[in-house]
Amino acid sequence: MKRRAIHSIPVAVFVLCSGFAFSADQPAPKKVACVGDSITYGMTIKDRVKDCYPAQLALALGEKWSVQNFGVNKATLLKKGDYPYWSFEQYKAALEFQPDLVIIMLGTNDSKPENWKNKDKFVPNYIELIDSFQQLESQPTVWICYPVPAYPGRWGITDKVIKEEVMPLIDEAAVKTNVKVIDLHEALSGQQEMFPDAVHPNPAGAKMIAETISAIITGNEPQRAEEENTPDNK
Repeated sequence: MKRRAIHSIPVAVFVLCSGFAFSADQPAPKKVACVGDSITYGMTIKDRVKDCYPAQLALALGEKWSVQNFGVNKATLLKKGDYPYWSFEQYKAALEFQPDLVIIMLGTNDSKPENWKNKDKFVPNYIELIDSFQQLESQPTVWICYPVPAYPGRWGITDKVIKEEVMPLIDEAAVKTNVKVIDLHEALSGQQEMFPDAVHPNPAGAKMIAETISAIITGNEPQRAEEENTPDNK
């Protein structure tokens, strides 16, 4: 299957998920909404407020950006999943935040057998989620992410399903909504030591997620990733 061109970097970063004061003659910080599951929330990270990936993304981006964490433990993209993101207050809060940029990382919990039996709804649900942000008054730019690897996985989560089934459907949703994909799966491939429970990243893994996203959304990704998008490499 021919895969849509994506963005990735192979390396590793981290701040508190809050805005910064600015004077009247300075532009307001760009607002970033991090939407996702427990990996976004920072589950298993001891100092979650400081070391979750959205916090580390805020530090990487600097004071011209305001990053907020809207992650939900166990959340699925699928509306028929066991813990649909749609049903949580964090989703409503993310919309009310009126972000300038949205980073969505969902799909890991969807890969569980009890959820993936509804995979035919994955693309329609993803399109609906993306549209709900694109229709905001703030008209944010939306980026969607491949899930990070599972090593090999727990709780019914398997890297095989993520790679062979979830990621191609993410590509399909990206094409249909004209958004770009951030390849966190490749960025954290071969980094099993950063996933103590085989699914959730430690602070170093969260730092790598943050640095990958920061480099891409600011246009500072390595030349290799840009070359992958040229016609000869598609």
